[in-house]
Amino acid sequence: MAESARSGEKVFRGIPASVGICCGKVVVLGKRDEAIPRWAVPETELGQQVERVEQALIQTRQQVLEIQRQVTAAMGAADASIFEAHLLVLEDRVLIDEVSRLIQEQKVNAEFAFSTVADRYLATLSAVNDEYLRERVADMRDVIARVLGNLMGRPDENLLRGLAAPGVVISHDLTPSSTALLDKKMVLGFATDVGSKTSHTAILARSLQIPAVVGLHDISEELVSGQSVLVDGFNGLVILNPTDQTLFEHGQLARRQVTLQEKLRAVQTEPAVTLDGTRLVLSANVEQAADTEAVLACGAEGVGLFRTEYLFIHRDALPSEEEQYLAYRQVAAALKPHPVVIRTLDLGGDKFLSHLPVPKEMNPFLGWRAIRFCLQELSVFRTQLRAILRASTEGNIKMMYPMISGLEELNQANALVQECKAALRAENIPFDPALEVGAMIEIPSAVMVADSLAKRVKFFSLGTNDLIQYTLAVDRMNERIAHLYEPTHPAILQLIRLTVEAAHRNGIWAGVCGEVAGDPVLAPLLLGLGVDELSAAPPLVPSIKFLVRRTKLSEAKELAEFALNCESPAEILARSQAFAHRVAPGLFNDQTEPAS
Repeated sequence: MAESARSGEKVFRGIPASVGICCGKVVVLGKRDEAIPRWAVPETELGQQVERVEQALIQTRQQVLEIQRQVTAAMGAADASIFEAHLLVLEDRVLIDEVSRLIQEQKVNAEFAFSTVADRYLATLSAVNDEYLRERVADMRDVIARVLGNLMGRPDENLLRGLAAPGVVISHDLTPSSTALLDKKMVLGFATDVGSKTSHTAILARSLQIPAVVGLHDISEELVSGQSVLVDGFNGLVILNPTDQTLFEHGQLARRQVTLQEKLRAVQTEPAVTLDGTRLVLSANVEQAADTEAVLACGAEGVGLFRTEYLFIHRDALPSEEEQYLAYRQVAAALKPHPVVIRTLDLGGDKFLSHLPVPKEMNPFLGWRAIRFCLQELSVFRTQLRAILRASTEGNIKMMYPMISGLEELNQANALVQECKAALRAENIPFDPALEVGAMIEIPSAVMVADSLAKRVKFFSLGTNDLIQYTLAVDRMNERIAHLYEPTHPAILQLIRLTVEAAHRNGIWAGVCGEVAGDPVLAPLLLGLGVDELSAAPPLVPSIKFLVRRTKLSEAKELAEFALNCESPAEILARSQAFAHRVAPGLFNDQTEPAS
């Protein structure tokens, strides 16, 4: 989105993806949309086309492994693990078999068949109402482009290799593999039409310390090569033709941010304790075992949400008990003595196994998902429970069920856990008999019976993403009503308060692991509502800790009291913003005026 600023300037506002400020000449990378050829293939040559696909997949795998090797050498294993998603796509037998079937049935060439099937996958994944899965579309596009490039005789095309001088890259998108191999001497920063803060491209940009702004909609069509721009990766701005005053102000901003980053590093190993002595547990959300490095680096006190469904998707067979056990144990061992909260399968809605036949539902988010799925697919659930129980011997694992709506589901799940414990005892397989089990509070009905639930679990974790969606009847991916998705809606705050009070009445703790937990502006409000733990994406943890350590619980409670008695979500948000900006002004950069 563009807007006029000072004379001659034009400001584009997007999503800050990687902090830093840079100035330079624009280098616009064109979107190469080469038409995929289609031709009829004689019956006798169909096998050759299938073989071409297999060879292109092998060639692509070799290329991805080489990129992974280079990234490991340059940035470390954590960043290199990003390309595991690429490798999984290449090993997806469902995709490969579908391409082979299309070649045989329609008697078409390999390029056309692969492109057709891949487009179907991309369309399905793009429509998913899950941010993590939608962001994996970029990974899949990256792999698809490489496979098609190999099939069409233009392997490993990299448009960034032709840069003649240092510049700011503007593009519709940058693939993770292109980003990983950026030359920092030539690419001062980049900005893209699409993307999000937690995409793999953004993660790699941060590791490379290259300023980046994403989600700018159509900037690649607005700008032309040779123009002068400033990229502000702190505030998500791209400024065309910046004036001397703008350059000066952003220079000041960059210096303030250097100071802030130093302060954030200084509190990394410190606890999240308020100025009047109240301790808040700050944990991190993870998707895979390789994320433990990021958890340790950000100063989190363990994992508050391990999304186990990402062990299950993008593959043609269920993970075995042993495979799951090793993954859970790896995370727990790496983070001891800090706790690791493992969420049992949250499949369904828009996250299904590619090989599992699922009936089409008119409203999948009110259908067969999460704990409902597990309590019907008992063999899948038992295997996971056994793996978690076995890994619990590390001593720091906790487990929680998603989407509990009432007592019956909780009792059924707990009974199954007891059954698995008995089976393991009979087999002389060790586990932690004191493993703590919790429930996610994501449905208003669960809040209403929270006292009953609290008597049967050791903790609550508020999944605010779904709680907001189900309470306000808002699909935040629907552009027409996304503005109604309001975390500060009075109803949401009342539900959080009721959940926390029920937990504390029954002697258990209550945390928040949804997106609200990762918003520094809302951290004091949640603290004031009595929340005991916040769990957020690793990059967000230092800022939340910084703010908590500059907050008084007494003042946070006053903020919460105001919010609970206020009828306006906008007023609650404004008061929360004012509070956060007052106690930690250096944390926010909504404007570029020099600090006074």
